[in-house]
Parts: sequence; structure tokens; C-alpha cells
Amino acid sequence: MSRDYYAVLGLTRSVDDAGIKKAYRTLALKFHPQKNVGAEGEAKFKELAESYEVLSNAKWRALYDRFGEEGLKAGVPTLDESGFSGAYTFHGDAEKVFRDFFGGDNPFTELFDLGTTGDLRGLPEFSGLFGRGRPKKAESRVDELACTLEEVYRGATKILKITRQVLNEDQCTTSARQKLLTVHVKPGWKEGTEVRFVKEGDQGPNIIPGDVILVIRDRPHKRFHRKGLDIFYTAKISLAQALTGSLIEVETLDNRYLKVQLTDIVVPGYTKRVNGEGMPDPDNSGCHGDLVISFDIEFPKKLTPQQKNAIQQILKT
Repeated sequence: MSRDYYAVLGLTRSVDDAGIKKAYRTLALKFHPQKNVGAEGEAKFKELAESYEVLSNAKWRALYDRFGEEGLKAGVPTLDESGFSGAYTFHGDAEKVFRDFFGGDNPFTELFDLGTTGDLRGLPEFSGLFGRGRPKKAESRVDELACTLEEVYRGATKILKITRQVLNEDQCTTSARQKLLTVHVKPGWKEGTEVRFVKEGDQGPNIIPGDVILVIRDRPHKRFHRKGLDIFYTAKISLAQALTGSLIEVETLDNRYLKVQLTDIVVPGYTKRVNGEGMPDPDNSGCHGDLVISFDIEFPKKLTPQQKNAIQQILKT
């Protein structure tokens, strides 16, 4: 009598791949010889393995659905040179099917190595995905979190929407879901600072969700850039200001107007350092870096003969 692989797994012919996996997972753990000692349990375990191997393979399942067990194992006529499709033969190693399904490790081995009595029913290791004692953790996912210099200077709360794979109710398949992650950016956080959200990454069958790591990155700023705790700014001044001194204003990241007096002659490469007006130090409360001002000197586009002569006379002294 032809065997009904679907009935062995308690399934109907309309079942999808996830349903086949779920049925095998449940029944293989239930009828494993280490839980069901005796010839009857071993025969059932082998029958489950063969049924799963056929139905989980698209080619073998298609042949079985059309020609039954006899056609599957005897081969059926084809149009190629051989005249017949390759016949299926179960290799007889139900433990191999079991190990392959559970990721290469026998989940019972770890428990027996720890000295269990053999009664595995009700143990928490077998209440979750596929029943393995030690599921693997997925790799961490790394994303960038772009922040303005104003946000880093003052501190800010940022919300990032991510899409991750979440395990479905069948415990076999996954689907994409969105999640909001909230980051409290501390004043002065350096570029490259990492924020870790434990187990908020992708899930999967017999996989512990990985972490999500957000790396702080600076958004380009129209006036400033930073290195460490120092903030750098370029001021445009006239040649007259460079030679005679001037009072310039710098709008800071917290919307103050900082007045900076220039008393030295500003030459190419000259910088003015204003202490304590840089980024706050996240590791030392109340401490700040410096504001470093460089200068873009605007030269006049033309001079009258009288002006040139006057400048020459002045610079001779």
C-alpha cells in the first residue's frame, strides 16, 4: 500500500513549506528515540524523516504529488536521454535529517551531556524555536545616526525607524516589521560614538535576535566643523580689518552672539582661539573645548593710483 507522507506528518496536500517544517519539528521531538525508546518509536521517527525529506524538497514533492510513492521511487518517463527521472531512495539515516533540520547539532546531546535523566518533556530548551538547547545569536546590525552640530552641542532626543525581520507565529518564517528606536544624544558625544540596542535586530528560526548598533555621524554644517572637542569657524574680514584690528561677531551653536576682538595683525594661516567655546566634554561635566577661528581675508579688487601711493608710503615706515 502506498504511503501517505502528508498523513504521516498530520498534514493536508495544500500545506505550505512553513507548515511542513512546523509539523516535522513537533513530531520529530516527540518521537525521537531518546524520548520514545523501542522499535515502534524508532520506526515512527524514521517514517517522519523520510516524509519530511520528500515534502520539503520541491522536486520530490512534485513527483510524489503526481505519481505517488511508487512513481517517486521507481522513476517516471521524461523527454531527456535517460528516458526516466532520477528515482528517490531514502538513505535510512533519520538522525541525519534531524541534525540537518536543527542546524547541525543534536539538541538532545547537550542535555544528556549535562546529566539529564532522559525525560525531556517539559524542558524549556524545547519550548522555543526548533527545540535546540543553544540557539545562535544573529550578527549585530550597524546603522548610522546623523546629527546636526546643534543637536550634539545641546543634546537631543532622536527617533530612528528601522525595518527588521520578526519571527511569525509559526516559529519558522519571518516577515518585515518596522520599529522605532529612541536615542538620547548626550551633549558633546563624539562622532563615532556607538549606541547599542540589545536584541532589537533581525530574528529567525532558532536564532537569538542580534543587536542594533547606531553610530553617531555629523551632518555637514554651513558654518562650523569639529575635531574632538574643538569647533572650527572661518571668518571673512577685509584687508583693513586684518591690518588694523577689528571686533567680529560669531553666532554660536546655541544662538549666542560671541564678540571677538582682533588686536594682532591677521596674516595667512593665523588663528584665534577662544577658550571654553567649543563642544561640551561628555566625560567631564562643565568642561568645554575651544572655538578656533581662522580667517578669509578679502583683498580689494582695484586701487586708485592715489591709494596705491598712500599704501606704499605707509608700508615704508
